[in-house]
Amino acid sequence: MTETDYDAIVIGAGVIGGAVAYELARRGHRTLSVDKGPGAGYGSTSASSAVIRFSYSTETGVAAAWDGMHYWKNWADYLGADDENGFAQLVQCGMALLIQGDEGHHNKVMPIWDRLGVPYEYWDHAALSEKAPNFDLSLYGPPARASDDEFWGEAHGQMVGALFSPDAGYVDDPQLAAHNLQRAAEAQGASFRFRTEVTGIPRRDDRVGGVELADGSTITAPVVVNVAGPHSSHVNQLAGVYDSMNIKTQSIRHETYHVPGPPDMDFTADGFAVADDDSGIYFRPQPGNNILVGTTDPPCDPKVPVGPDEELGELTSDGWETNTLRINKRMPTLGVPLPHEKKGVVDRYDKSDDWIPIYDRTDLDGFYVAIGTSGNQFKNAGVAGHIMAELIEAVEAGHDHDADPLQVTARYTGLNLDLGTFRRNREINADSSMTVHG
Repeated sequence: MTETDYDAIVIGAGVIGGAVAYELARRGHRTLSVDKGPGAGYGSTSASSAVIRFSYSTETGVAAAWDGMHYWKNWADYLGADDENGFAQLVQCGMALLIQGDEGHHNKVMPIWDRLGVPYEYWDHAALSEKAPNFDLSLYGPPARASDDEFWGEAHGQMVGALFSPDAGYVDDPQLAAHNLQRAAEAQGASFRFRTEVTGIPRRDDRVGGVELADGSTITAPVVVNVAGPHSSHVNQLAGVYDSMNIKTQSIRHETYHVPGPPDMDFTADGFAVADDDSGIYFRPQPGNNILVGTTDPPCDPKVPVGPDEELGELTSDGWETNTLRINKRMPTLGVPLPHEKKGVVDRYDKSDDWIPIYDRTDLDGFYVAIGTSGNQFKNAGVAGHIMAELIEAVEAGHDHDADPLQVTARYTGLNLDLGTFRRNREINADSSMTVHG
């Protein structure tokens, strides 16, 4: 059985896949989104920390994140369609990037923020102490595991201060955000199929021909977009493009943790998100005076490859103990949650070799990828949809993106987005921090 007449098929209905479908549909393309899950955003999107921050290592990365915030700030207006479940909300609590010393990630971030006009405040040690009176500003790094002797060493100095971006924060319901995009895309004529597995990528006349499904049917389209998250490498293999890409992706196991906020303040109302490379964690407020804690993936933390459908198990005791102790060092009034009270989420990241996503065409004409998003691209969903739609239309019209990387104007800020930053055949980016701040 063969179905025809779609202009594009989007594999994956997470927040980025939904944004790609919406942006293509609003440009008049008849799209079909297929996803193995039971609904939009039920994969990695639902486990996202959904942090909105701008502390990227490259100018294009910062420009995309800064423009991306404006999508969330104008979310309902951007979508232009109702959702019976309401809309995801941006909570702008601000975010502090802690500065350990003269050397550090802030040296990459601050000049880019200055050039692009991203608002921030510089807090010296005294200002940080005033803003975060319940923080211990001692230096204990570099990060270590709780099982390592180094973790228990004495402090060796004090934080210099922090860069605080007041426009940062988090989105309160990641899965709802994906559902919002589904409804917006459907309002533009897009179709969605769930519990639908792609088993093949056929070719027609030396270009992509559509998708083959587990039920034996084939759906044809001249454009297919791989936004399959942890399944992306497998889909690339089905399409025969995996080996031709210099930058690869893999699915790795990832945990985030929920701990009670400090008893001496309402962290949900009065706290802010924090990127703490000295400890190896990021954290943000969570409703109910709770705190969400994630690892910045320092070298000491394991990166465990997992299959896209492999059973993940429960939170590990080592991960729980290490990361709750890390935040307890920084915020001693928290107390240490008991081992049997482990709370959090286990999921998987689709990580690229340098932690920078791949938004690109491939060597198979008509087959595009928006992959390697490693949990940190949730904030850029709207931007990713925009640049992928611009890229697809330009390449299908004859633009040679490999020889002349497309330059896209950001929708809200007017900044230039150099899509060469996200090419599949780039060299591993030495400027990438190789870390995740959420």
